[in-house]
Amino acid sequence: MAHVAAGRNWRGPWRKTPGRLLGTGLVRLYQLSLSGFIGNSCRHLPTCSEYAYEAIARHGLWKGGWLSLFRVGRCGPGGTHGIDNVPETLDARLVWWAPWRLRRIGGMGHC
Repeated sequence: MAHVAAGRNWRGPWRKTPGRLLGTGLVRLYQLSLSGFIGNSCRHLPTCSEYAYEAIARHGLWKGGWLSLFRVGRCGPGGTHGIDNVPETLDARLVWWAPWRLRRIGGMGHC
């Protein structure tokens, strides 16, 4: 019987670049410190911090950070709810200099 690692963050393979390590480290620091005070009120699965960790690990600090910011914006009052996974790959039109295009990923049509 294989042992399944328990944990709240994504455990898939990702490149350990300095930006990704910094970003995932900040998310983990938030999870260990402030998350307990704010409460478990995320309307999505995975939670916003789990989403941020995976988005940064998969897509880097810049694109993953923007994906995370837009996800937190969707989580507020009047926002979306349900399952909203991080995309495995991003379309080539989603270039670094146009982060506003990332806001359409996830949300209502993808729950």
